[in-house]
Amino acid sequence: MYRNILVLVPTELSARPVSDGSISLAAACQAELEAIAIGYEASSIPMAAEGGAAVASIYEIERQRALERAEGSLRVFEAQAKNAGISYRCRAISALPGEAADIGGAAARLHDLTIVSQPERDRDTFDNNLAQEILFEAGGPVLFIPYMFKGAFTAKRIGICWDGSRLAARAVHDAMPFLKAADAVTVITVNEDENVASEASPTHLARYLAQTGVPVRLTSLKMDDSEIQAGILSLAADESLDLLVMGGYGHSRLKETVLGGVTRDMLRAMTTPTLMSH
Repeated sequence: MYRNILVLVPTELSARPVSDGSISLAAACQAELEAIAIGYEASSIPMAAEGGAAVASIYEIERQRALERAEGSLRVFEAQAKNAGISYRCRAISALPGEAADIGGAAARLHDLTIVSQPERDRDTFDNNLAQEILFEAGGPVLFIPYMFKGAFTAKRIGICWDGSRLAARAVHDAMPFLKAADAVTVITVNEDENVASEASPTHLARYLAQTGVPVRLTSLKMDDSEIQAGILSLAADESLDLLVMGGYGHSRLKETVLGGVTRDMLRAMTTPTLMSH
């Protein structure tokens, strides 16, 4: 199982979903949980005051306010963590928005799993950008928790979104601790004849997963590209899946995150915790 887990606690969105999910998972895995909250400093401040000392004072006030926002978000997390009796530590950080992904990404590289909150498309917040950037910066699996999530996280019924690609394979390997402990696994393919190479077929994947001893079921969907995300989520609801596993498509370049279509749509509308790897 995962032994050290990082959770990025949002400071502009609700901290409760990722707190619920990460703390319950850490308790189940008996893992060390590190929580980081980043308060965002304003990237530009009106220069109403004259003189270097006055300007420095304004920036210091802004930095302190950002740090206080981070500390406030961690209070929610820490109260739950104490009650759960898990091993944890907390860090409140203030940073410019452009620095936040670098900080979070660097921290994620030295953890087995990173947990972030699903971006909220109706909210204009740096937390959304941070969650997406972490996918490309982490170098490992990122578990997105839906913003409507409540209660304890479990992964007894898992769906694998499989297209035979390198990223899908990376996600499967990264999710192996979950897969080995699952009760059932469903391999989901979309338009298999067009998209999946024969050497990486769902049948071959099922044979590979047989080592886990977990029952594997194959499901193939036929649909237009515009319907893929909705089709996967509908299947997840019908099958009562606890977790989806999929590759995270797109790239992060010059601080601009460009997501692939299905990845983008999934992040916008996910209703099931989703582990992505890039």
